[in-house]
Amino acid sequence: MRRIGVVVNPIAGMGGRVGLKGTDGKVAEARRRGAEQRAPDRARTALASLAEVGTDVELLTYGDPMGERLAREAGFDPTVVGTPAGADETGSEDTRDAVRAFVEADADVILFVGGDGTAVDVATTLDDLDAAIPILGVPAGVKVYSSVFGVSPRAAGRIVARFSETERAEVNDIDEDAFRGGEVVTELRAVAEVPVADQRQSAKQLGGGSVESLAESVANAADPDVTYVLGPGSTVGAIKEELGFDGTTLGVDVWRDGEVLARDAAESDILDALGDRNVIVVSPIGGQGFVFGRGNQQLSPAVIRQCDLEVVASRRKLDGIGTLRVDTGDPELDAELRGWLRVRVGRHERRLVEVV
Repeated sequence: MRRIGVVVNPIAGMGGRVGLKGTDGKVAEARRRGAEQRAPDRARTALASLAEVGTDVELLTYGDPMGERLAREAGFDPTVVGTPAGADETGSEDTRDAVRAFVEADADVILFVGGDGTAVDVATTLDDLDAAIPILGVPAGVKVYSSVFGVSPRAAGRIVARFSETERAEVNDIDEDAFRGGEVVTELRAVAEVPVADQRQSAKQLGGGSVESLAESVANAADPDVTYVLGPGSTVGAIKEELGFDGTTLGVDVWRDGEVLARDAAESDILDALGDRNVIVVSPIGGQGFVFGRGNQQLSPAVIRQCDLEVVASRRKLDGIGTLRVDTGDPELDAELRGWLRVRVGRHERRLVEVV
């Protein structure tokens, strides 16, 4: 019998689609912008996957809104080890309290739903307790830089039910205020024990190599009748520069025929700016291969379905990835996006890469 502790950070990822690039300290602002909770749906998917394959498991969880109801909806009869201090608002200390309770209850593994901040809370609490319990994250945050997450909620559910070996992996976090200002400042916060699995994501790496010719080729081919939705990152940032404007390095900008229609746009801004013909231009995250679902949740299923897709990457970045991944939050859309994709890697060259 495997005892699995499940804790959900219900506010994780709320800032993504509304353009906040994170939710730490920004919950009220996210709600003011119309943000909806993302983590509960991600948790449902992971728990449904766990229920499908985990026939010999006992679930420990925390009181609502941090997991109890979601576990019961998935068909489990969980042992509730505690409740958060507030019924409406939860915070870092609630996650830490849940982890402490899981340790006291002899959990074999902890499945958490959140982003890098939640991963830090879980891993550092275990460090403080000197408890060598493996952890795995269900990716639900805006930024997911650490290598302690499954590549998707379904993968995370399967992994915690089936893994037999563990290894050490990095828990990284970034300064969200610096991130909102266009700068990535990462910090190694912990090293955690995690399941060994092919479906666990790598830590983010920055791609190397020149992208000037790639950016120039995309800019020169720009059609004045097309609305371009330009994603985050240095590769697409070089394209923005070639198009003649100072883009948002870590946000999404919308451009058409020499005019910036939306800068650092939220999902609603993008939808308002779309025209008759639209193209999303994105570059996969180095080391992980994610095209959608990591740091660009503004590119929601509603946006993606109204656009053609142009994926760009340096040859060096693709060499370090192998395959591409998508995690839009819409399983049907993810299935539609999977398959072979022609990625632009140079002025005239494209490379066929599989989206898995």
